[in-house]
Amino acid sequence: MLDQKAHKPHERLAAHLRDDLNAVDAMIRTRMASAHAPRIPEVTAHLVEAGGKRLRPMLTLAAARMCGYEGDKHVILATAIEFIHTATLLHDDVVDESAQRRGRPTANLLWDNKSSVLVGDYLLARAFQLMTDTESLRILAVLSNASATITEGEVLQLTAAQDIGTTEEIYFKVVRGKTAALFSAATEAAGILAGVSEEQVEALYDYGDALGIAFQVVDDLLDFWGGEATGKNVGDDFRDRKMTLPIIKAIAAADAEERAFWKRTMEKADQRDGDLERALEIMDRHGALEETRQAALGWADKAKAALTSLPEDPIRDMLHDIADYVVERIS
Repeated sequence: MLDQKAHKPHERLAAHLRDDLNAVDAMIRTRMASAHAPRIPEVTAHLVEAGGKRLRPMLTLAAARMCGYEGDKHVILATAIEFIHTATLLHDDVVDESAQRRGRPTANLLWDNKSSVLVGDYLLARAFQLMTDTESLRILAVLSNASATITEGEVLQLTAAQDIGTTEEIYFKVVRGKTAALFSAATEAAGILAGVSEEQVEALYDYGDALGIAFQVVDDLLDFWGGEATGKNVGDDFRDRKMTLPIIKAIAAADAEERAFWKRTMEKADQRDGDLERALEIMDRHGALEETRQAALGWADKAKAALTSLPEDPIRDMLHDIADYVVERIS
């Protein structure tokens, strides 16, 4: 029975899919075990049990059920998706030299970089084992391509970082890699598993792709609009010299003096007192923050539009509401 106390759309969806999500959790615990290397379940459990919405595997379960799937392989697929996601988090924290995730110390801080990288590799291997259990070469191809795209996006982000010549085109390639690829794979693969039409498989891909992009654009915008209510410190991306959409838009509209400011702060790492305030003022003057907000809303609209060709179902309504929820804090 749907939990009437669950008000947020992802909470309502989680309540609707409670049995399936419990099955995914059980499979995660079983498949992250290692008979020979106890550190593997220790590191994995630290991250997996730290909380989080389980949004990506939930999208897989939701898409499969919405499309009428009645088997149990969607649980296998959702677990593979979560393992890929967890592996990328372990690797990202090493690359970014992060000390905290979801309010807890990162695995690389508690153990070491070697453990994080190797356990991430183990989870990717486990994910591919699970993919073969779906007995679908097409699903294997979708998730393999997504895994490659994620890595490609991370490497592209490394080359684009601190480069004020980074364009919006490059930014969205990075976003499709680091965020949207797994969203779209989660929904597309579920459609393939359910055996729906090619039109509906494409619609599921489009929904996941647009939702993932909206998710990341909102996250980048909240870096400048955030605060205690959002869990973000204002200006972290600026201090880390990340070329996110608001900064890219501001640089594209910059005059010579402003461009010199961005070159000093972003490329040369020469940041001084008052620079964040000036960066915010420049972005506001050129409408970069508002343009970024409109871009996020536009991607959320694309996600909702993709749902129209999918089966009418209460889950479809919840997926529609999730797209609205992603952009709610900037609406």
